[in-house]
Amino acid sequence: MAHLGVPRGTARKRRSVALLVTGVLTVPGLAGCTSDDEPRVPVAAGQDIAPAPRDRLADGSTLTWAVDALPTTLNAFQADADGATARITGAVLPALFTTDARGEPRLNPDYLESAEVIEREPRQVVLYKLSQQAVWSDGREVGAPDFLAQWRALNGRDSAFWTARNAGYERIEKIERGKDDLEVRVTFAKPYADWRSLFSPLYPKDVTGSPDAFNDGARTALENTAGPFRLGKTDEDAGTVTLDRNPRWWGDRARLGSLVFRAVKPEDRTEALTEGTVDVAEVDPAAADTLARAARYRTGGGAPAHGPGAGITPAAALRSWALAHGSDEEAAEAARAARAENREAVAAYAAEQKALNGFAVRKSLEPATTQLALNGTSGPLSDERVRRAIARALDRRELAETVLKPLGLPARPPGSHLALAGQPAYHDASGALGDHSTEEARALLADAGWTRDGAGEPPEDVKAGSEADSAGADGKPGDRPYERAAGPRAQDQRPGGAPGAYAPQGTAAPAPAPAPAGNRLGRNGKPLDLRFVLPSGPGTRSLRAVGDKIVRMLDAVGIGARIVKVEDESYFKDHIASGDYDMALYSWPATAYPATDGRPIYAKPEPAADGSLIVEQNYTRVGSDHIDQLFDRAVSELDAKAARDLLKRADARIWAAAGSIPLYQRPQLVAVDKRLRNVGAFGFATPRYQDIGFLEGQAAGSPAKRAK
Repeated sequence: MAHLGVPRGTARKRRSVALLVTGVLTVPGLAGCTSDDEPRVPVAAGQDIAPAPRDRLADGSTLTWAVDALPTTLNAFQADADGATARITGAVLPALFTTDARGEPRLNPDYLESAEVIEREPRQVVLYKLSQQAVWSDGREVGAPDFLAQWRALNGRDSAFWTARNAGYERIEKIERGKDDLEVRVTFAKPYADWRSLFSPLYPKDVTGSPDAFNDGARTALENTAGPFRLGKTDEDAGTVTLDRNPRWWGDRARLGSLVFRAVKPEDRTEALTEGTVDVAEVDPAAADTLARAARYRTGGGAPAHGPGAGITPAAALRSWALAHGSDEEAAEAARAARAENREAVAAYAAEQKALNGFAVRKSLEPATTQLALNGTSGPLSDERVRRAIARALDRRELAETVLKPLGLPARPPGSHLALAGQPAYHDASGALGDHSTEEARALLADAGWTRDGAGEPPEDVKAGSEADSAGADGKPGDRPYERAAGPRAQDQRPGGAPGAYAPQGTAAPAPAPAPAGNRLGRNGKPLDLRFVLPSGPGTRSLRAVGDKIVRMLDAVGIGARIVKVEDESYFKDHIASGDYDMALYSWPATAYPATDGRPIYAKPEPAADGSLIVEQNYTRVGSDHIDQLFDRAVSELDAKAARDLLKRADARIWAAAGSIPLYQRPQLVAVDKRLRNVGAFGFATPRYQDIGFLEGQAAGSPAKRAK
């Protein structure tokens, strides 16, 4: 489903030099903060896909999978590629390396016999040996010409190719054919640790061989594919894209005959499940709760467990019957009408519950972290002591439990910005910042000059946690003199996904109480008052619950945070990317390649000629030369242990800078037809579409369809 504001696509923006001068962090104990001998932390929550052997699955069924919208492009390397693009390309195009359940890259034997670094000096050379069976749908073998064309399209040297990312491809010096087209030698001009991230997905040379085909042709059609499925019909009116079995597929035959992706908005998922128009749908906690209640629904003798009629006691039922059959005709008619209306409601609700009872919610933790972002451009948050005080004031475990505990998922806050529990690069570096401590938070604020005596008297219409009534409808700042204006505009870019907040729905928290006047800190007569921008859409309830708790935690140390709600559609582009916020909540995905993918998120901003900042994807605008240097060394380090150590050191510096505070790993909730196997909450793992199917001997189609 769409997660508002999430950087969901795989797109990573092109690296640019970041040279803005800022103070160097002086944090004790960051050097030598880790050892590779430490025990590996297990994955916080395993995948939940109801695994089953392929021979237990029916052959030739059709599965319908809900996506937020039809993809605007089938080119995964373009800026508007989204989750639907990734789903489709994952089923129809080669991925040389996939991700396993622990978040590690694994060689894909369907396409590769081997891939390894065969030379390190004077240049890094990787030799790929491709499967002799791997062919495109036109019968041509997958080979060196495809590698060469993709490198030329993505290396950034030809501006005629409109590509959103070139990370890694710009480091390649040349690509050569080996003894035949099934051997590919890739020579790097600069060492590249994340070389396994390249050429996945791999497009045929007829897509990447010319700008026209790359820019326009691959947006709506892929005539040549090489996966277990091939692209079939796209029906814009029905909102569906159909994939059919690939008759030239050489690997394990797909158990499904067809895979249909249907556009269904997140708020319409429960209705779609009830009507039987989808078999698989990512859902929010509210929808998951509806499905759980359907499993508890009972009909027959006695009142239903919930829904219409559940609150009617035997005495009330007897009274209603008596009225309906009494001598007072007017009262009897009203009672009969009410009883008929109730019977209809009960019948309709029972039918809905019966349909929904055919689905199970499979749950895990998504490889993505929701963070509190602190805009360090100007104002109080430009002082790292204030940012660190905010971080120390937060009880991250309580915030994680707000979202995850009601779902029965582990609620341990992440200890890393760059990896998640279970991944090789994971190391809890949060100690570089310190644990939750209101006393330490107050001490940091005092050191920065924020005291109770310095606040003065704030205007009466401003309260902690208020929604800033004087702000405009778009959430822009009002004209209060102590309110920081919007920060300088950044590049007009967003992190590969739909605009808006990226957080799941959950249990709402009570609204925060106004701060006592004597508790507010200030300096030079100005109160320490921060603008906390949050989205207002229906799928962001738990995000706002977390926001309310953050407001109360900050209030306890004298910081005023005023929640300003904005439209989901404008949240990311108009507020986060443009710097129009003090604090905000959004998420970043964790990948198998943190040196490459983490670099643009934490890169030091670069001043542009017009005085604005080029921030890449670092929307907090907080960075340092040292952090950049550690990333640069890690991405060039071919020794895996040494590269991980550099990343751990970079993460400790990111924690100490306190531009972003990881709060919790996002829940992943997927409603799945109970008869489906090998599909659901995949966690880190790449789906194996050819292994998904319905149990043998059970009719395909949704529960609702079977009931009709």
